[in-house]
Amino acid sequence: MKFFAVFIAVLVVSVTLIVVFSEAFRGSSTRVACMGDSITELTAYPADLQDLLGDGYSVGDFGVSGSTVLTDTSIPYIYTTAFLKAEVFLPDIVVIMLGTNDARADNYQSIGNFVADYKQLVREVQALKSNPKIYLVKPPPIFHNNLNLSNANLVEGVIPGIEQVAKDLDLPTIDIYTPLVDHSNYFMDGVHPNNNGASVIASIIYKSL
Repeated sequence: MKFFAVFIAVLVVSVTLIVVFSEAFRGSSTRVACMGDSITELTAYPADLQDLLGDGYSVGDFGVSGSTVLTDTSIPYIYTTAFLKAEVFLPDIVVIMLGTNDARADNYQSIGNFVADYKQLVREVQALKSNPKIYLVKPPPIFHNNLNLSNANLVEGVIPGIEQVAKDLDLPTIDIYTPLVDHSNYFMDGVHPNNNGASVIASIIYKSL
């Protein structure tokens, strides 16, 4: 019990110090938080975006492999440590690229909750003290893969859900799907972009920002 209490105390102090640090240096650069799944965490897109934006920006990679918008899955993004860190980052701009794992067969059974769950996520971001500009990204296409991910589910349920949230909350969208739909060669395993694919994603997001 003592160890647990010490752990909690250290965690609280650490988060507090990060918040203080973030507030102290907010004026030094424009902060961009890249929220997403493995397409964010495991590819070079955030680093490429940082290169494109330059020294006046600070890009944070807050991707979590396997994470979803839906909250009744094994890894809801809204409950991850990365999401907490992204909030503490106090971003000026937030780019959310989620939905690919929601197109997985088992997760897709709850697609009827997608819009409500996405709105919950967005509203938490909107409540941040930094009042960030939020962009919703339509994820890249899903090609043949061994991960049980369906492009049909992405097109028929996930992307329309993203468009609905954007319309209801008056948020801009960034379309990554359409520019890559004919470029399966830009993907390593049918799902995750290779370096060329990551470069295209970063370029599209850069132009949108």
